[in-house]
Amino acid sequence: MSEYENTNPTIDVDTAFLKSKRGIVKVAEMVAFFLAFVCFAVASTPKYIAATVIEFLLTLFLVLLYVLKLHKRLTFFFWPFVDLLNSAFAAVYFIVLSLIAVITYTVTGTLVGGIFGLLSAGLLCADAYMLWRNITLNKPRSETQNQTNNDQIN
Repeated sequence: MSEYENTNPTIDVDTAFLKSKRGIVKVAEMVAFFLAFVCFAVASTPKYIAATVIEFLLTLFLVLLYVLKLHKRLTFFFWPFVDLLNSAFAAVYFIVLSLIAVITYTVTGTLVGGIFGLLSAGLLCADAYMLWRNITLNKPRSETQNQTNNDQIN
């Protein structure tokens, strides 16, 4: 029976990610998406509801991926780059979507949802910037570690 006890894979939980800058930004994105969803739902605008729900679920998936350390087990993607692409494209999409919602609002819920959408777009831009700074593209690992250490000191 003891030989079967060690075969069950355990899932590590990384609570330090939620306390890091990126973790706080990701959680803030989820809160902003949820608030935008609630505002759009109250205003009964399904085209905006669908976009906020999809991006909320994608952000939730990425947070769970990092918190449960699944990005280390599922190595068929370079997850930080997938996260960067998601943040960059979603930021552009939500800037356009939120500006349309703010400009053409007929119900106050659409206006407030558009404002929360712009807030989430700003958070997505910050997340994309932090990811871009952390990804090592053709740089030696020691050079990026020195740069990160210098950024933390300053």
